[in-house]
Amino acid sequence: MKVAIFLDYIGSIGGGVRVALMLARALQADIITTDVSTEAIERLGYGDVKIRSLGRTIKIPPFKQISAAFLFALCDFSREYDFFIFSGNWSHYAAGKHHPNLWYCYSPVRAFYDQREITIARQNNAIRRILADLWIRTHSWFDQRSVKHLDRVIAISKTVRLRIRDFHERSSELIYPPVDTKKFQFKEYGDFWLSVNRIYPEKRIDLQFEVFRKLPEERLVIIGGYATGDLAPKYHEKLIKNIPNNVEMRGAVPEEELIDLYAQCKGLICTAEDEDFGLTPIEAMASGKPVVAVNEGGFRETIVHGETGLLVDAKSDDLVKALRDVAQDPKRYKEKCMERAKEFDTSVFLKEFRKLIPEI
Repeated sequence: MKVAIFLDYIGSIGGGVRVALMLARALQADIITTDVSTEAIERLGYGDVKIRSLGRTIKIPPFKQISAAFLFALCDFSREYDFFIFSGNWSHYAAGKHHPNLWYCYSPVRAFYDQREITIARQNNAIRRILADLWIRTHSWFDQRSVKHLDRVIAISKTVRLRIRDFHERSSELIYPPVDTKKFQFKEYGDFWLSVNRIYPEKRIDLQFEVFRKLPEERLVIIGGYATGDLAPKYHEKLIKNIPNNVEMRGAVPEEELIDLYAQCKGLICTAEDEDFGLTPIEAMASGKPVVAVNEGGFRETIVHGETGLLVDAKSDDLVKALRDVAQDPKRYKEKCMERAKEFDTSVFLKEFRKLIPEI
C-alpha cells in the first residue's frame, strides 16, 4: 500500500514536522508539502524521506496560509497513492480528491475559533483589523467545508478532541504524538533551566523573562527559532530588546546540541498558552528532568503533578515558587520522569496508529 502524508510546510522545526517525518519513514510514505527547508530536514536526520513540493507559498500572512490552502486544493494524487494522511491546518484542503483519508489533527485553526478576537486585536491599525476579520470569516467557512471531506479524525490530545467537537462538530479518536525516548539521556543536573519552543506570542516567553528577573540565582537557556512573515519576528524583536541578564536566547540549534542541553539542564519550563499537547515535556522527562509548566492544555495530560514536575497557574510568582521548589532537589523526580516518558515512545505511537488503521 502506497501512503502519502500531506503536510502544510517544512520550515521551522516543530513537533508536527518531526512527527510527519517519523511517520513517513515508518510507513515508507511520501510527504507532499509546499515550502521545504532542506536544512531542517538534514538537521533532523530524515534525508531518506521522499518529499514532493507543490510549490512555494507567499510569505506574507495571511497570503501564506491562503496560498498553501490553494495549492493543496488544486493538487490531485488520487491515482498515485492508496491512503492519505493530512497533518496541519491547510493540507486537508486536498481531502476532497483523496480517499480513503484521515486527519491527524494538532488543533483546529485557533485564529478562526477560540483565538479569533485576540488575533484581530493584535493587528496594529483599524484597516488591518477589518481585513483580518474579513479573512477569518471567509476562510473559516472554507475550513469547515474542507473538514467535512475527512473520513476520519485523530486528535493529538484530549484538549484537541474538545476543540474538534466544539468547532467542527466531529468526533475524533486519540493518539498522543510520539517521542523517540531512546535518543535522550541523563548526564547531570546542571546550573541552568531550559525552555524549548518556537518563538510566538502564545508561548509567553515574556512571562519566562518576568519569572527569571525574580530568580537572579537561576539561569535560563531558551532554544527555538521563529517563522518569517507573521507575528513572530515582531515578537522576537521585542523580546531581544529586553532580555534579563540571566537569560540566553540561542535560537534554533542542531538536534545533537538540543539533546545535550536536555541531558545537562536542571529542568524544563513551559509557559505556552493552552498548549495543544507539547512534546518538549516528554523529551525533558526522557532525559530524567522535571518540568515546571502552566496548568493548562496538553501539559495536564503529560506532566504528573508532584511526580514528574509541577503544574501551576500562569503567574510569575507561582512559577518562581515552583522553580525554587524543584531546584532544591531535582533528582527526586528522575525515576518517575523516565517511566512517564516511555508511555509516549515512538513504539507506542506506531502500535496505536496501526491498530486504528488496520489497512496500513
